[in-house]
Amino acid sequence: MCECCIQAGCPVLRNILICHALTRYKGNTKSAEETVMKHLLSTKEVAKYLGVNEKMVYALISEKGLPATKATGKWLFPSHLVEQWIESRTMNYPRRMESAAVEGEVLVVAGSNDILLDRMLKVFMERHSDYLAAFCNLGSLGGLKAVRRGQCHIATSHLMENAEGEYNFAAAAQELDEKPAVVNFCYREQGFVVAKGNPRSISGAADITQGRLTVVNRPLGTGTRLLFDTLLTQAGADPHTVKGYENEAGRHMDVGIEVLAGRADTGMAIRTVAARLDLGFVPVQWERFDLIIPKEHFFDKPVQLFLGLLNEPEFHKAAEELEGYDTSRSGRVVYPGEAVKP
Repeated sequence: MCECCIQAGCPVLRNILICHALTRYKGNTKSAEETVMKHLLSTKEVAKYLGVNEKMVYALISEKGLPATKATGKWLFPSHLVEQWIESRTMNYPRRMESAAVEGEVLVVAGSNDILLDRMLKVFMERHSDYLAAFCNLGSLGGLKAVRRGQCHIATSHLMENAEGEYNFAAAAQELDEKPAVVNFCYREQGFVVAKGNPRSISGAADITQGRLTVVNRPLGTGTRLLFDTLLTQAGADPHTVKGYENEAGRHMDVGIEVLAGRADTGMAIRTVAARLDLGFVPVQWERFDLIIPKEHFFDKPVQLFLGLLNEPEFHKAAEELEGYDTSRSGRVVYPGEAVKP
């Protein structure tokens, strides 16, 4: 806790917000706290905002993933996350503005983060020094929204649809006006990252539901969060009762760092995180990690140059070195109904 938070006497939940607000209001604690509370809605306020009764709010928390925290003993709802939650469920979203279109000697990729992807974007810029490659870590759903708005050339996504191994098509159909090209980047192994030697004897989601473990989570809209919530539901648990559920890590590697530091007993991430940090790993499933490319960008030169890397030995060698990847189908166009597990 920083000095200004101590002076303010604020609860832990509001420390960061009050720090920023105190800076804005030059030490005026009352104004700062009033600003913070505007960002946290009560159950009554969020019910009014959504146009439902308060009992429905509790159902939305447990069944629909309405963002909420009970850190202070009562339900509070960060207003910006409630707005994101509503937007993520919006149908018939307006078409992207032409002014937002990406152009020039640049490759913009947005969506789910991946360590092999990071490495290949670096290779792309080394091979093609005239181009700039940028990645925006928005989660799978955020990547699809960026495509819809014309803000990127490629979205990366691993949104699971069913147990048969289908991914991404349903979400793309809901978010995009036109069917995109879907190209497989890789398959990768998801599971629970645990401390080296697995001292807590974690075998799966059922152990997490017993209340003895602290987890680290991924943000709403990520494919990993969707998978984790699905596993908890299958195990008969209310995700919001899991200790640490509201502690979100922005990247897979951040999940591993939380476990390595002892701040969490486990969290879902890809196998390569455990391998690189010398941690334990409890495998759950292989998943398909795809590149979602709008048709108007598919033949853009930077997109084709990047796709070309997926056929080169350097790409497959990098995947082998990182562990937890299968690149046997990388670079291939994927069609609905072709759900195949490695």
